[in-house]
Amino acid sequence: MPGAAPIADDHIILAAFREEATREQAFTQLVCKYQERLYWHIRRMVVVHDDANDVIQNMFIKVWKNLAEFRQEANLYTWLYRIATNEALTWIDQAKRRNIVSIDSGADEEGGGYGEKIEAESGYDANKIEWKLQKAIQALPEKQRAVFNLRYYDEMPYEQMSEVLDTSVGALKASYHHAVKKVEAFVLNN
Repeated sequence: MPGAAPIADDHIILAAFREEATREQAFTQLVCKYQERLYWHIRRMVVVHDDANDVIQNMFIKVWKNLAEFRQEANLYTWLYRIATNEALTWIDQAKRRNIVSIDSGADEEGGGYGEKIEAESGYDANKIEWKLQKAIQALPEKQRAVFNLRYYDEMPYEQMSEVLDTSVGALKASYHHAVKKVEAFVLNN
């Protein structure tokens, strides 16, 4: 963008956020710096654009409320990914509960799973490998899906993933290995 100020370093953003006079400007800088990466991380988990927008909005509200207390024991990037991941997992759990309630209440729905959402999204062609890959990823359990997405798409090192997901590096490596095997099997068999 012409005339736009360069995005500041995380330490500068945090220092500016702690000052009342520069809080909103600092938060805007933070959003500009991380919004796109976090959106795509969330989108890969919840699939639908509108849902990803809702989740990222909720995530940034939590960040706004808690950023002043951020102690910088972890990288800001890692802290934001942790909040984004937790918000996406919470949204998925709530969506499952809503689906169970609607089915239990006699609604005329079939499944309501992510596969149908992927098919409904524009841009997905059922004959392409990308579509099969997305279906395979959505078939993974939520936590395994988060591990797969962080490693495969975001190329996040296991040490950072450990901070984001509060899980040991060894467990993450095993989870990623199992996820890759499941994805490979799905793509080959469908």
